[in-house]
Amino acid sequence: MYNQIFFTNVLRTLDEQGMTKSELADKAGISVSFLSDLTNGKANPSLKVLDAIARALNTALPALLEITDLDETTMAALMDGQTTQSLPDGYVRLSAVLTPFQAFAVKRWDEENRRKLRR
Repeated sequence: MYNQIFFTNVLRTLDEQGMTKSELADKAGISVSFLSDLTNGKANPSLKVLDAIARALNTALPALLEITDLDETTMAALMDGQTTQSLPDGYVRLSAVLTPFQAFAVKRWDEENRRKLRR
């Protein structure tokens, strides 16, 4: 299950950053065919590969392993290679290093925005 969550989040991040799988593979130091096998569930990545992919996306690895907020239809579309915008205009997703107080504030903002988006 973590593979599907990880690669759904990777594909979504690729879309949000306007990066191709080929660019990601180059930045992560893996082949495009291996990346394709990973995103299609045909291969299992090592922790080293997961970390390389996260670094190539300039995203914290734990953020890519969190449960996704995408619905099943959007997840299926991403897994099939279809691009889809997962966030409406005016919203961005990012990863940041924060103090505990800053993290508390950001978590509250995140919860508020997710409530707004569910409406």
